[in-house]
Amino acid sequence: MNDWPQGWPGDDNRGTPRYGRGSAGAQPEGARVMRQVRRGPAAPPAQGGGHGGQIPPQPSYTDGREAQGPGGYDSGYNTGQVYGTPGGRGPAGTAEGGPRPAPNWRKRIKWTAITVAAVVVVTTVSTYFWADSKLRREVDLSTVIDRPEAGEGTNYLIVGSDSREGLSKEDKKKLHTGSAEGKRTDSMMILHVGDNGDTLISLPRDSDVEIPTYKGSESGKTFQGTGRHTKLNAAYAEDGPTLLVRTVEFNTGLHIDHYVEIGFAGFANIVDAVGGVEITIDKPFKDKYSGADFQAGKQTLDGQQALAFVRTRHAFAASDLERTKNQQKFLAALAHQVATPATVLNPFKFYPTMGAGLDSLIVDKDMSLWDLASMFFAMKGVNGGDGTSMNMPISGSRGGNLVWDKAKVKQLVKELNNDEKVTVKGD
Repeated sequence: MNDWPQGWPGDDNRGTPRYGRGSAGAQPEGARVMRQVRRGPAAPPAQGGGHGGQIPPQPSYTDGREAQGPGGYDSGYNTGQVYGTPGGRGPAGTAEGGPRPAPNWRKRIKWTAITVAAVVVVTTVSTYFWADSKLRREVDLSTVIDRPEAGEGTNYLIVGSDSREGLSKEDKKKLHTGSAEGKRTDSMMILHVGDNGDTLISLPRDSDVEIPTYKGSESGKTFQGTGRHTKLNAAYAEDGPTLLVRTVEFNTGLHIDHYVEIGFAGFANIVDAVGGVEITIDKPFKDKYSGADFQAGKQTLDGQQALAFVRTRHAFAASDLERTKNQQKFLAALAHQVATPATVLNPFKFYPTMGAGLDSLIVDKDMSLWDLASMFFAMKGVNGGDGTSMNMPISGSRGGNLVWDKAKVKQLVKELNNDEKVTVKGD
């Protein structure tokens, strides 16, 4: 029995050799069967018959382009289009196999802007709550009695205390703070923020003031005023911030809206965190008590030097008045340094500075971060010449204490309450 197939279906003429279909014929299939192979022109028959005269012509392999067109064939191997036809997905990755479309820049910019805005909002909100949680709102001004009417603008009482909180023995020695118990006020200033210019007024700690009737901050007991006169900083030593506010309001008639206090350590830490504060010192001076030793000229002070600069009074003839001028000058320069883009826009400076400041500031219970920022920017404006910096007007002295000029103080308070441009001059 013959196991080979008898032929392909539909081959009626089994005697005709079918090359390429299992036939044993010696000739290959023609170009009709193998379209990618095409023969050249037929050669004339050899003389004398057979193949002895010439070599038979060899097949030509086309590159796939010549056969394209009606009835042609192109496998795509020669054009690189292996999978699919020009109508399918081409190598360019597009539905038509053409060039990649231009990027939609408007859409990209839109989503980039949305992403950046979202990051800014999240960072701002997080920073706000972080900073707000660090504020030490320890002073309750609602316990202050018999307060004067509030005027236009906002009045801050800014106090620098000699608190040694957080200082080690080595720190106290380095900063020349001594080791006295309790707290006193080394500096006191009123900052008025208004629409007609900001005003920074120093209150000498040796100012002669009357201690009025007040309510004890801890006992809640009312202590009747007896007309007793003393130095202004003694009010703070006697019953802390609330009695100081009560005494300032009673002796000036000016309503205090917010209270801000900073101690030795906090002051030095803020200066160091901001990278030092540049200031111009008018004349050289030394003070063994504060550790000051300065030459005249422009220089950058670190925390230790800054503390010595604002505390020095023994080096000056008019000790307290000269010191208050230096305190105003330095605090305004510090506010200017904190509010610069180099600090605000640099997280490696901004957060350490904010942390150092907020950890050491003691404020009233109604103080917001917005109020605090307004205070710093107002002090920066005063330093830049946009406001007025002065001492409380002095008319003389009594028992070693500085007596305020009552007429000038009355005029000054009137201008502040009405948010008018200050015309009164201080010493």
